Amino acid sequence: MYRPRKVMTRTATIQRKTGETDIELTINLDGNGQGVRSTGIGFLDHMLDLFAKHALVDLDVKAVGDLQVDDHHTCEDVGISLGQAVDQTLSNRAGIRRYGHFTLPMDECLVTSAVDMGGRYAFEYQAPIAAAKIGSFDSELVEHFWQSFAVNARCNLHVLLHHGSNAHHISECVFKATARAIRMAVESDPRSDSVPSTKGVL
Repeated sequence: MYRPRKVMTRTATIQRKTGETDIELTINLDGNGQGVRSTGIGFLDHMLDLFAKHALVDLDVKAVGDLQVDDHHTCEDVGISLGQAVDQTLSNRAGIRRYGHFTLPMDECLVTSAVDMGGRYAFEYQAPIAAAKIGSFDSELVEHFWQSFAVNARCNLHVLLHHGSNAHHISECVFKATARAIRMAVESDPRSDSVPSTKGVL
């Protein structure tokens, strides 16, 4: 006999305050892309907008950082906060698909992102951006953002750029592909409400 699964609200709020940043981040994993992203870094806000839309999460981010130094601390700490929020919403990981992957084309770029929300950290990133800057944004911070996320979300994250040349396009491709992979991995599995591991725990 079919029994509908109880719908849980998967939300979390992270407040992170250091000598370099002051961040409040709220996520709803079962949203539709709503929310306001305000980090003081226009390019990062744009990437977070893409993430929310393609992961189908509601995401509010308010960050004040030491941008007079550079964008590094703010970008890193937003990645940390987002990872912590996702980890918190998933709890013991019961009832999720756990794995997700997506290959996304964007103009001349093609990126594959694959994720295992299994509670352990690993990070492999092969998506080099030749240009040092995207506008005023340091392009190396794209990789650093996702590493910071993966550590704190306690996930395996593998990102591979198959081909592409435009720095803005590569960055968008990485954020969109990873958002889609995460969306797949955190979705409720309609066939199981148990922890997705033969160990019985993640």
